[in-house]
Amino acid sequence: MILHVYFALRFLKIFLGLMLVFTLLVLLFDMIEQIRRLADTPAGFRQVLGLTLLHAPETLYEMIPLITVLATVAMFVSLARSSELVVTRAAGRAALVTLLSPVLVAFGIGVVSLAVLNPIVAVTLKRYSTMVDFYLSGSVSTLSFSAEGLWLRQGGEDGQTVIHAAHADPEGTRFYGVTFYGYAPGGGLESRTEAETAELVVGEWLLSDVKFWPLSGTGNPEAQAERRAEMRVPSSLTADNIRDSFGEPSAISIWDLPAYTSALKEAGFSARRYLVWLQTELARPFFLMAMVLIAAAFTMRHARSGKVGLAVLTSILMGFSLYYVKNFAQILGDNGQIPIWVAAWAPPVASLMLSVGLVLQMEDG
Repeated sequence: MILHVYFALRFLKIFLGLMLVFTLLVLLFDMIEQIRRLADTPAGFRQVLGLTLLHAPETLYEMIPLITVLATVAMFVSLARSSELVVTRAAGRAALVTLLSPVLVAFGIGVVSLAVLNPIVAVTLKRYSTMVDFYLSGSVSTLSFSAEGLWLRQGGEDGQTVIHAAHADPEGTRFYGVTFYGYAPGGGLESRTEAETAELVVGEWLLSDVKFWPLSGTGNPEAQAERRAEMRVPSSLTADNIRDSFGEPSAISIWDLPAYTSALKEAGFSARRYLVWLQTELARPFFLMAMVLIAAAFTMRHARSGKVGLAVLTSILMGFSLYYVKNFAQILGDNGQIPIWVAAWAPPVASLMLSVGLVLQMEDG
């Protein structure tokens, strides 16, 4: 039990130390990138620093598997050089038993990152995207879902327009049961337009079966209302803009994803990308366990056996390879080429089986 606690604390200490180092590096390089990106905007150093702090959690969250591999390599190389592994093996402790505590710590890191860091990343990434859009374009187009349907906001020189629709087609270019609320540049509501359908074409919305109310005058809006078979409303949006307004799956907290995917389906959009992300995140703790095992398989040897550098390089390359396979399977799942559960769970399970097999083979060797 004492050895388990010792190995667990040592692994956690190395992991947190590497996390601190990578945090400083990420902040430095991301600040340089933000300065370059916002050089032609009114944003000053204070705004750049704020954007850097908002973007850093997402980068660090994605780097956790790499940090896990490096922490495992650093731990077992140091144990090998101090001959602690030799003493442990001489005491009759098997390799898998020695690995039990680091593996459990990695699993705990995965659970904590999923339950705590994931919501933090979602909040900071959403705020970061909004601020970057504002600094680069001067306006923000947003899309949200509720029980009453979907809401879209577009901006321009003539003011803001808020669009409500009961549902839409999967491509996000045709809305049904639509209401347009037009706001003047000063912020006052100046018109309301209801339409049976609204189709997004190049540079404008094409509305059909329309009723228009002018609200900027002093008369009775209903008495001044007009009915039209068709109406065109200028727009700078594209289908890609609307789909991008959904936000990256990582910009939605793991706790909110089930409700968000349900609302997305009710609005008529495909939620497959978000479902793949949800299952992939749930599999994250198991993938971190595989990262520990795969790194330990090549570094749990005495330093006098030589080829330590080759073992370290092999461990890191294997970790990168498994991470690439996981991302590739996620892309296939997003595109519908493989089932969701295969895209999310096959890479972690296969990585665990491969790493355990390598550990056992090294043990026999």
